[in-house]
Amino acid sequence: MSEYATVQKSALKIKGMGDISAGKKKKKKNKESKHRMEQVVTSQNDEEVKTKKVYLDKRTPAQIAFDKMQEKRQMERILNKASKTHKHRVEDFNRHLDNLTEHYDIPKVSWTK
Repeated sequence: MSEYATVQKSALKIKGMGDISAGKKKKKKNKESKHRMEQVVTSQNDEEVKTKKVYLDKRTPAQIAFDKMQEKRQMERILNKASKTHKHRVEDFNRHLDNLTEHYDIPKVSWTK
């Protein structure tokens, strides 16, 4: 019986529940500090607008030409895909499958061999 003498017999304490662990209470801020913070934020926004720099393109002419060609090819692909209907795509796919060799077909298996 002495083994059970040191056991606590109270309910479990869960975080966030009860009076002890209710958490820290928030301090109330006065209106003046809010007004000051608003002034600081607005002054920072004004400074950001003034210090905003114009974006300079630092790419080489070859990079610019490459990007233009990429956009052009991408637009061609999009227009090519958009021009075909589902029926046309299925027909083209079937034609492609007909042209393939029958190497990948499942071979016939018989039990008599």
